Amino acid sequence: MDLSINALRFLGLDQTNEANSGHPGIVLGAAPVVYELFTKHLNATPKKSDWFDRDRFVLSAGHGSGLLYALYHIAGYDISMDDLKAFRQLDSITPGHPEYGMTDGVEATTGPLGQGISMSVGMAIAEANLRARFNKDDLKVVDHYTYTLCGDGDLQEGVTQEAMSLAGHLGLSRLIVLYDSNDIQLDGPTKDANSENMKLKAEAINWDYELVEDANDLKALSKAIENAKASDKPTLVEIKSVIGLGSSLAGTNDVHGKPIGKEETDQMRKDFDYPYGAFEAPKEAYEDFKNTFLKRGDSALAKWEETLKTYKDKYPKDYETFMSIVENRFNVNWDALIGKAEIGTSEATRATIGNILPKVSEAIPSMIGGSADLAGSTKVTGNDGNFTKENPKGRNINFGVREHAMGAIVNGLNLHNMRGFSGGFFIFSDYMKPALRLASLQHLPATFIFTHDSVAVGEDGPTHEPIEQLSMFRAMPNMTTIRPANAVETRHALRFAMESSSTPTSLVLTRQGTEVIEDVSYEDFQKGAYIVRDKDDFEGILIATGSEVELALHAQDELAKEGINVRVVSMPSQELFNQQNATYKQKVLPSTVQKRVAVELGAPDSWYRYANNVYALDRYGLSAPGDVALKALGFTPDALKEYYRSL
Repeated sequence: MDLSINALRFLGLDQTNEANSGHPGIVLGAAPVVYELFTKHLNATPKKSDWFDRDRFVLSAGHGSGLLYALYHIAGYDISMDDLKAFRQLDSITPGHPEYGMTDGVEATTGPLGQGISMSVGMAIAEANLRARFNKDDLKVVDHYTYTLCGDGDLQEGVTQEAMSLAGHLGLSRLIVLYDSNDIQLDGPTKDANSENMKLKAEAINWDYELVEDANDLKALSKAIENAKASDKPTLVEIKSVIGLGSSLAGTNDVHGKPIGKEETDQMRKDFDYPYGAFEAPKEAYEDFKNTFLKRGDSALAKWEETLKTYKDKYPKDYETFMSIVENRFNVNWDALIGKAEIGTSEATRATIGNILPKVSEAIPSMIGGSADLAGSTKVTGNDGNFTKENPKGRNINFGVREHAMGAIVNGLNLHNMRGFSGGFFIFSDYMKPALRLASLQHLPATFIFTHDSVAVGEDGPTHEPIEQLSMFRAMPNMTTIRPANAVETRHALRFAMESSSTPTSLVLTRQGTEVIEDVSYEDFQKGAYIVRDKDDFEGILIATGSEVELALHAQDELAKEGINVRVVSMPSQELFNQQNATYKQKVLPSTVQKRVAVELGAPDSWYRYANNVYALDRYGLSAPGDVALKALGFTPDALKEYYRSL
C-alpha cells in the first residue's frame, strides 16, 4: 500500500525533474487519494479503456498530470516508462496537461481550472439520462459514477460555481468531487484570497459534504467515498492534504509549480524508505494494481458484456437504440426528416432551428441540450421534457443563466457519447469562450447554437449586439462557424453539425426574418461558399453571410438597373470554404475579378483574405428598432449600392 503510493509519488517527481517543469506539489499530496480511489472503488479497465459503462475519472486539477500519468502507467494503461521520461516534451503522449484522445485513459482535456468539474457535470447528466432510459428492473446496462479530482483553484473559478449549482439542483447523485484541500495556491495561502466555508456552501447548493482530515488516512477516505456513492445528491469530499508532502518546501506555494530537483528527490527516497532509482517502480506496485483495480475492472467489464448479450435478446429494440449511442452512429434521411424550405419562405433563422431541431432530436436519440434561460427567444430546446431528478429521461436541460457552465457541460455530454447542444444569444458566447476552445481542442462534435446575431437585435442596444464575436470564432482552430442566410441554409447547417464527427459547430442565427430568394443543394452548401446568383459579364462580386445575403441580392438588383452586373456569393462558413481545392475557390471567386465587396454586420477583420473591400462594422451597435438600426448604420440595398459604385 505505502509502497504503491510512494511509487506514484516518485514517478511523478521523476517526470517533473526530467522535464525541469511541472507541478510536484499535488503529486506528493494527492497520491493517496488516487491510489485509494483506483484500488478500492473505481471500475474501469485498460483492457478496454473506452468501455462504455466504466466509471469516469476527470483530473480537473490538470496541472497534476504527472500524478495521472504515473497512476495510469502502474495501473496498466498504454503509457510506458519511456512515455513518462518524455513528460512535457515534443510529440510525447504525456503533455503538460492531460489531453483527450492523446493519452490512453484520459477522459477530458483539462488544465483551465474549473472546466474539468464542469465537464464532469455533463458526464453525470448523460449517465443519469441513459440509466433512466435504458435500464430495466432485471438488467442494468448503465450503472457508473463520475469522479473528479480538483484543488482550491478549481473551486474558485466562476464556471465551477455555475456547474455545481446546476448539479445540486438536478440531484446528480453519481457525481463525486474529490477536493484536494491543502490551503495553498500559486500566490500563497488560500486564506489570502478566500474565506468560504466549503461545507456550508456545498450544502446550500444541495450537495452532500464529507470531510477527510488527513489524505493519508485511507480508511477514512474510503469511508467518505462509500458515503458519497450511497448519497442521493452529488457529493464534495474535502480531503485535507499537505502540498509537497515530505519535501523541504512542504506546505508552501513554492512547491506548487516548479520541480523539486533530483538531489532533494534522492534524499526524499531515503526519507520515505523507497529504495528505487529514477524511473524505477517496484513490481509489488504493479501487482497491487493488478490484484485490485485490474481484477475488479476486468470482472465488471465481463459482467457488463454478458448483461448486454441478455439485454439484446430480451429488449432488441432498446438494444439497437442504446448501441447507436454507444457507437456514436445514426442513419437519417435528411430530406424526409426536415423537408425543404420553398422559394419565398420568410422567417428568422432562429425560427427555422426551432422548427427542425425537435424533429432531428427525435431521429437522433443521443441528442440532449437546451438554452441558458432563453429558450423562448432562441427556440433551442431538447425533447422529452425537462431533465430533472424526477424526470431523468428528459432531454431538455434548463441551464439557467449559466452560459459559462453550459458550454462545459455540453462538452461533458459529448465526451459521454451524447450529442450535446446549447442555445444562447450570440453576444453571450463571450461567457462560453473557454469551453468552446476546449471543444475544439478535444475534437468534440458539439453543437453550439447562437441567435440574435447582429445589430439587427435592435432595441436591446449595443450591450446585446455582437460585433467582434464572428471574428473570434473564425480565428479558433478546428471550430466550424456557420452563419446561414435563410431557412434553406439553416436546414443544411444543422445537418452539417450533426454529421460532424471531430469538429464542433457554431450556428449563428438571426432574430429577424430572412427570405429564401434562391435555393442551394447540400452538396454546394457544405463547401462553405457558393454562387447564389450570377449576372452575365459581371464586373464585381458581393460576398455575404446570414441576413446580408438577402441584402446583397437586393443591391445586385439595384445595381443591375444601372447596367452594373455583379455576382452574389453566399459564404456561410469561411472555414469550410478554406478547405476547398483551388479549382473550386477560383470558380466562386475568380482572381480575374478584383472588385469584390464582403458584406457582414460584424467586424471586418476576417474578410480581407477574400475581398479588398469590406462593408462591415468597426463600431458598437445602437439602441433602436432593428430596421431603424440597420438603416442608420447603412445596411440597406441603396446604401450598399452606393458604396459599390463609389469604389
